[in-house]
Amino acid sequence: MTSMLDGCTPWPEAFVDRYWAAGHWRGNTLDNLLRGWARHNGPRTALVHGCTRITYGQLNRRVDRMAAGFRLRGLRPGQRVVVQLPNVPEFVITVFALMRMGAVPVLCPVTHRAAEVSRLVRVSQAVGHVGPPTHQGFDLTAMAAEIAAQGPFLRRVFTLEAPGEASPYGGFTIDAAGCHYYPLASIDSPPERPLPQSADQVAFLLLSGGTDAEPVLVPRTHNDYAYQVRAAADLVSLTEKDVYLAALPAESNFALGCPGIVGTLSVGGVVVLAEDTDPAACLPVVARERVTVTSLLPAAAGLWLDAAADAAAADRVDVSSLRLVQIGGEHLARTTAERVGPELGRLQRVSGRAEGLFTVTRPADPDETVLTTRGRPLSPEDEIRVVGVDGGDVPDGESGELLARGPGTPRGYYRAPDRTARAFTTDGFFRTGDLARRTPDGNLVVTGRLRDVASGR
Repeated sequence: MTSMLDGCTPWPEAFVDRYWAAGHWRGNTLDNLLRGWARHNGPRTALVHGCTRITYGQLNRRVDRMAAGFRLRGLRPGQRVVVQLPNVPEFVITVFALMRMGAVPVLCPVTHRAAEVSRLVRVSQAVGHVGPPTHQGFDLTAMAAEIAAQGPFLRRVFTLEAPGEASPYGGFTIDAAGCHYYPLASIDSPPERPLPQSADQVAFLLLSGGTDAEPVLVPRTHNDYAYQVRAAADLVSLTEKDVYLAALPAESNFALGCPGIVGTLSVGGVVVLAEDTDPAACLPVVARERVTVTSLLPAAAGLWLDAAADAAAADRVDVSSLRLVQIGGEHLARTTAERVGPELGRLQRVSGRAEGLFTVTRPADPDETVLTTRGRPLSPEDEIRVVGVDGGDVPDGESGELLARGPGTPRGYYRAPDRTARAFTTDGFFRTGDLARRTPDGNLVVTGRLRDVASGR
């Protein structure tokens, strides 16, 4: 068995050997890959947010200095830190900096509030929290202080303050519970010697898409996530000439690595960060930055299509740079899907989840396949089963529960043995809870939802 963070289920050694032999796992950590990307693309633009532009060289230096700053402020390798940031450059810098100093980011939606975040802290035993002081009028720093007072885990709160903004917890303060508060901008120290790390360790924890009241965390290793983003980038022929608009939440697997933010950085492209998918905000950004690829959910896609049509009629916004629009989510109406290609860019259907299974249509697929299926698994090493109520495989064309295992699908949840037992078979297949059928050419059509496998409902 390969070594992982305590509380995780490792891949069996035979599968580890298989994925290494196939060249899927290559033994490099994500933060070390960033060093290489920066060496190769130093002066090129890596991140764009409004008027802010950050080069690859600047990104890597800021990651280095923040990693050293986190160590100076008391964080230690292996500790978990909740990252609750919107789509801003600091999200990317913070996640890579925590990985570089050996901590484990717990990626949390910025929209989550006290009930969800306190459970997340408890499940992950997180010692740190990174977030803005407020979001949509809600005081996130006060929330973190309340969670810290409940104890016993949270002891470091790092606040991303806007220029000229001051938090009542600002400066270097300690409250009655012994929790330390720091402005995130102060987490900046001279870089230290790189920490030796193993790529089979957990890079970060993703929040499962399950609907159960208790959070379920999915451990993603450096090896498996680096493979996912590399394969996804290759599939869509992503290059340094591409500009990816991250409008969906950056902490989601879809926007982060399908190929998303990390995949775009891996090829030397430009990542443009937007804080929501509102077409009134995003379409001018597409035109200004000449965005080539983006990811949307069905509802946002419909709004974009209508707004783009209105803008084109008024001769105001040019979105002709878009070459690929990835759409995930549950149900995409055919009438909407048929408009995407002619009006925005080539449609790619994506079905991804934090647990790793990632199915996509291919650029060369016939239109009917793109319009009616969720595509095929990303990896040739992904094993797919469609099973009936008796657990036996059903013939192609018949509907059953979709099961999967592969080099990007972990073998269990973090510190949740009961959930793992319900959601994973004894031989390592993840029970997605999706009802699906397989077409003769191997594409998957999702026909319904069986239950929330993480909760057993």
